[in-house]
Amino acid sequence: MNVATIGTNWITQAFIEAAGEVEDFHLYAVYSREEERARAFAATTQADTYYADLDAMFHDKNIDAVYVASPTRYHAEQAMAAMEQGKHVLCEKPLCSNEREAQRLIDTARRHNVVLMEAVKNLYTPGFTAVQQWLPKIGTVRKALISFCQYSSRYDAYLNGEVLNAFKPSLSNGATMDIGVYCLHPLQYLFGEPRQVKAAGYVLESGVDGETNVLLSYDNMDAMASYSKITASRSASEIQGEKGTLYIETIHQPQKVTFVSVKGETEEADIQQEKPDMYYEAAYFIEACLKNDTTTLNWHNSQMVMRQTDQIRKDLGVVFEADRALT
Repeated sequence: MNVATIGTNWITQAFIEAAGEVEDFHLYAVYSREEERARAFAATTQADTYYADLDAMFHDKNIDAVYVASPTRYHAEQAMAAMEQGKHVLCEKPLCSNEREAQRLIDTARRHNVVLMEAVKNLYTPGFTAVQQWLPKIGTVRKALISFCQYSSRYDAYLNGEVLNAFKPSLSNGATMDIGVYCLHPLQYLFGEPRQVKAAGYVLESGVDGETNVLLSYDNMDAMASYSKITASRSASEIQGEKGTLYIETIHQPQKVTFVSVKGETEEADIQQEKPDMYYEAAYFIEACLKNDTTTLNWHNSQMVMRQTDQIRKDLGVVFEADRALT
């Protein structure tokens, strides 16, 4: 399957390397706004061709699917333009800037009968499969504490007066959008939509959150999502039940899952992961495209997470230019 990529940053490079191990993946084209950068990236990645014109790339009939890894602000318009030309789309997380954009994307995918998938890599890994399989061990779930606090090297630049993309509201960025979704998606996937979402955090002068804590209330349990780009933590995530607790190390790439019973008995899941994290999302996406199957794409989850990020940003007072564009 011929795939084109948008973006020339490290995550695009990581995706190409991981997806290259999928049998039916072929890197046909790469895109950058700067032609010289597009040409150089094509040479580095051994793509068949390159583009500096998105419209021309979307009209290339040789392209079956597009991987979107541009800044979040541009996800919706680029993904919709690709789907309108019949291309399948794998869009890097977060899917877009807000719920209204998510609804438009889903409507466009349905109208053109194409695959639209949000690249939330942790949901497709063997580690997360282990979490799902082992969840019954802990009995009735009462509490979940999902944590991802990773100090961003870009924060050093911020403290020195340089605001890079990661901390720009104009690009729909910040802690919630960049890494918070790695916490929110597993909660949504495992427990469904909460009845209430409340957030508190620290908003930088640039206008995005640097760190946030989110309380998600369910009928018979509650959950806390805690994430930060301006502090660091090695704390494992926990899902606590009446029979025991699951400990999940590095929720964004879960490779160690441990069950500890209420009596202190310990058991570690046998997780066999031989491929890079992004391999599994790429393989899932390509299989869906080849089967033209949209029934397993969790559009509902993506839309609900965007609804949650809207509420979180409302509580924090974070507003994106993309929000104003829809008013």
